[in-house]
Amino acid sequence: MFDAMIETLKANPRKIVFTEGHDARILEATSRLVEGGFLTPILVGNVEEVKANAAKGGFNIEGVEILDPTTYADMDAMVEKMVELRKGKMTAEECRTALSKGNYFGTMLVKMGYADALLGGATYSTADTVRPALQLIKTKKGAHLVSSCFILVRGEEKLAMGDCAINIDYQDTLDKEGNVVVSAAQKLAEVAVETAKTAQVFGIDPKVAMLSFSTNGSGKGGTVKLSHDATAVAKEMAPELAIDGEMQFDAAVAPEVGQLKFPGSKVAGYANTFVFPCIEAGNIGYKIAQRLGGYEAYGPILQGLNAPINDLSRGCNADEVYKMAIITCAMV
Repeated sequence: MFDAMIETLKANPRKIVFTEGHDARILEATSRLVEGGFLTPILVGNVEEVKANAAKGGFNIEGVEILDPTTYADMDAMVEKMVELRKGKMTAEECRTALSKGNYFGTMLVKMGYADALLGGATYSTADTVRPALQLIKTKKGAHLVSSCFILVRGEEKLAMGDCAINIDYQDTLDKEGNVVVSAAQKLAEVAVETAKTAQVFGIDPKVAMLSFSTNGSGKGGTVKLSHDATAVAKEMAPELAIDGEMQFDAAVAPEVGQLKFPGSKVAGYANTFVFPCIEAGNIGYKIAQRLGGYEAYGPILQGLNAPINDLSRGCNADEVYKMAIITCAMV
């Protein structure tokens, strides 16, 4: 999987910003990327601190661009652009203060076209990585939310699971008069379609199961109606995709169960892309697969943004940083 992505990146050079350039894990991954030569890292941080930490760890970052927000030559232009993007919600001074931090500074480098992608979260929280992206990069045209996906790999087998990290649940968005502007089902349907698109980036031919504790109307209550309605919306949004639901996990993966409970479904029993109705189910589900099923889990991969911005776990290691950098740039 990674070999194929690396070959793509060799043919299509990309720049990626690391918002925590001083971190040893980032520096080790950067050293590997420098050696590989298939993408260009940019480190955000104090130049002397970054170089000292690299030397201390024995990491080769020779030739890597290190940008310090406090000495950045084009900061005035960046502040001006951010004020414009925030549309009166932040003053110039507030923008300048925000841009002194690596997460906002790195995000603006992507927004202004200096870099193609961003990877953060080695020390920042998920919220601190996602917030600048929402405020500055913003969602794709027609998207109503940002979601996440994990890619799980075991040998030659690859699965996609969403959303396991961002959206706690799905509620209708109402206007001031109480009318539904964006339904909960539409939001979950967007997650399904975006997760299928992410799956395709990784060479998965997505067969999307909208998961629940009910299969094809066998149960009621809870999130059953949400998953059922979201399936209908997702089919309208992307009729070319194989999407079915609602269904239980055994019906999604076991042909003898799926075709019994959901006869004629092209997905039931053969699913490889799973959409959960809430974050509790999604987060627990992917971690069970990772820890008990022996899958390697890559993510969270953020979906719905205008540029590839991804979040690391604060417990990540250098190998995970290296692989997530490849994944992030492959999504450009």
